[in-house]
Amino acid sequence: MITTFRRLRGLNIALWAAGTVAACQLPSSQQPVQASNPSVTYKYRTDQELLTASQNATTYCGQYQTAPRAATITNNADGSKTAVFECVRTGTAVPAPTPVNPNLSYTYRTDQELVQASQAASAYCLRNGSQPMTSTMMANSDGTRTVTFQCGSR
Repeated sequence: MITTFRRLRGLNIALWAAGTVAACQLPSSQQPVQASNPSVTYKYRTDQELLTASQNATTYCGQYQTAPRAATITNNADGSKTAVFECVRTGTAVPAPTPVNPNLSYTYRTDQELVQASQAASAYCLRNGSQPMTSTMMANSDGTRTVTFQCGSR
């Protein structure tokens, strides 16, 4: 009987020690499960409103030292469209293409292409120290549209 008591006592001590060690372990460091960039959403109807939204997204993302990237552009039931811009670090963003010609004219078919043209022209004007930027648009006979940007005076 004494042997059985000692075994049970030894088992209890072992269980108690294991429980104490488990309870005293330091919590693991917290690792993010999900992270996302700041983003901003604009509703628009015309190309000019989309350009304004893109410029506003540049201002919004600037507070995070990031640049806007058009993440999604969707059609709404009321005929308007919604553009979501993600704020991304410039080191990870795709660099804006250098304008092909000095008058900053771009031919585009889609809203996404218009946003890319606006961002490229804005980057060009910013590099040359001439903001704000203005734009004019025209429809072409082949169904495309052309936007021309002008950098502000220095």
